[in-house]
Amino acid sequence: MKKVMKKLTNFIHKNYSKDMSDKNKVLIAKNIIINQNSLRSINDLGDVEFSCFSQWGEDGIINWLISKLPSIPKKFIEFGVENYKESNTRLLLYLHNWQGLVIDSSDNDIKDIKSQEISWRYQLNAVTSHITKENINSLLQKNRFTSDIGLLSIDIDGNDYYVWRSIDIIKPVIVVVEYNAVLGDLHSITVPYNPNFFRTKAHYSNLYFGASLKALIDLGKDKGYTFLGTNTNGVNAFFVRNDFASEITQLLSSISAYPSMFREARGKNGELMLLSGLDRLEIIDDCQFFNTMTEETTNIKKLGKIYSHQWEKGERSKF
Repeated sequence: MKKVMKKLTNFIHKNYSKDMSDKNKVLIAKNIIINQNSLRSINDLGDVEFSCFSQWGEDGIINWLISKLPSIPKKFIEFGVENYKESNTRLLLYLHNWQGLVIDSSDNDIKDIKSQEISWRYQLNAVTSHITKENINSLLQKNRFTSDIGLLSIDIDGNDYYVWRSIDIIKPVIVVVEYNAVLGDLHSITVPYNPNFFRTKAHYSNLYFGASLKALIDLGKDKGYTFLGTNTNGVNAFFVRNDFASEITQLLSSISAYPSMFREARGKNGELMLLSGLDRLEIIDDCQFFNTMTEETTNIKKLGKIYSHQWEKGERSKF
């Protein structure tokens, strides 16, 4: 059943999702979810992946998680949504009528969101702001998100670690945060904090951004969250607040973290280089990183071995 579901969802996303109306996408998602809910347990989060509006299968994972936590607040916040056509939380509006806040630095994208039918059909508030660790709590407070929420999704391609660390005005039950799999799974590192960080300007390769998975796992522990695993494409890490953790972990055979398989590195002239694995590190091995454990500045050369044996082979590592 699990293999059939995965093949079906991959086929749908590849062949139809871009041309479908939102209504048709949601209809198919409902049918997939019916099958998902029949699963008593799963091997890891990869078993429930599917994409309706999300980029890499997050829709399926999020839906599976909230189906096991029916009492959580039906509110979400998502950062870095662009025009919101591809996002982690859009399906929560359509399927479950959640209330949401989305924030992006592009005024044009926010205007686009506000012009979409989804903005008046649902309680969706779209805000233009460049998010920093200094302004995040005031942004949430200004938009009346000051209590527990069901889900927080962070994808700002830069200061993700620092922004999550700074948030203290809300306590999301579920947190989805992008990690930079190029930085490996052995060290707790992130780009040094810069309130004006922009990924496309920070380094020509487009690989210098965000934090390693281990840095986010360590941060999650400090903030009271249990790591649940990642999606199989090696993009987003999923966490659940400790007071809800047992309701999820008892249904997981393993907690798995996946390296990234996509090849987005750019050359100095903007050309797509199609590099994969450890070859990507050579481009950014002189860039500065901040070690969140030692609180020292370092670089890839100084750190030595970056990937576990499993990640070097392109396989999942288990936690």
